[in-house]
This record gives sequence, structure tokens and C-alpha cells, in this order.
Amino acid sequence: MFFDTQTLEKRKIRFEQAFSPGAIDWGIGPRQVGDLEASGAAEMVDPFGVREIRVRGELRGKLEMDCARCLEPLVCTVAFPLDLFYRPMAQIAREEEVAIGPDEAELGFYEGDGIELADVVRDQILVELPMRSVCRPDCRGLCPLCGKDRNVEPCECREEFADPRWEALREWKS
Repeated sequence: MFFDTQTLEKRKIRFEQAFSPGAIDWGIGPRQVGDLEASGAAEMVDPFGVREIRVRGELRGKLEMDCARCLEPLVCTVAFPLDLFYRPMAQIAREEEVAIGPDEAELGFYEGDGIELADVVRDQILVELPMRSVCRPDCRGLCPLCGKDRNVEPCECREEFADPRWEALREWKS
């Protein structure tokens, strides 16, 4: 669904859309498990001035990610409200660098005649997801030497930390 600025100048656009797996390009990030549902409304906040688009609503669904320690898949439930503001990219497109204030850090920008709901959903979910997810708090992860999953079976590897930058001192000592 596309939020066109000309339509938003006249009226709000209400949306209720389900994104099936594959409809949103996640790159190397999470994978969808079932539909992602987005509902709410988009409106033009200042149609004759800044032309800021406000998107309000909520997102619901499930995503699958890999555990940061053992690489096993884990399912993460997504359910949070949306309240986002988007300004035209032309407003900041300048040659010199422009400092932004704390209230402007929460803004998004759009180019052309509006914004695509799929882009809003993808960007917001990627911001909301944790940087590292673990399957359980006591996950022991993979052995860095043999690669065995320490949650399944223990390994006999001994981890000895040897930093090659200290090798010259170790030789001098002996």
C-alpha cells in the first residue's frame, strides 16, 4: 500500500494489511513466520507547510531469527504500536552537514510522492528487534574450536587464550 501525498492532502488513509512471508525483503535479518499484520491510519500533518506524514497504528506477527550463541532458530513475537513521522527528503538535501536535535532523531524521510507501507513496517521492526537474541538465558553456545553445540553435548576442547601480539614478550621472558 502506497501513501500518496496528493491523497493525504485531502483525507486520511486507513490501512489494514497482512504481509505474507516473502512480501517484505529482510535482507540477511529475520525471517517471517506467517503474516505480519499492520493496521492504522496515515495522514498529512501539515499539507501546506512541511508536508509531514504521520503513520499511526500497530504491528503484529511472528519472526524467526537465529540465536546469537548457538545459531538455533528462535521465534520472536512482534506486537507494538506505531506513531511515526516522515518528512520530505528535499527538506534536508543540502550540500553542507546539518545537525539534528533529539526530537528530530525519531523522524523518517520520504522521497517523491509518498511512502510505501511495507518500507515503514520493515524499518520499524528492524529498529524494535533486539540486536542479539538468545534462545534461552543459559544458552552455552557453540564451541569456538570444534563447533559443537554445547547445549547438546559437552566438548573436550581447552580454550587457551593466546594473543599473538604478546608472543615477542613471551619469547623474551624465556
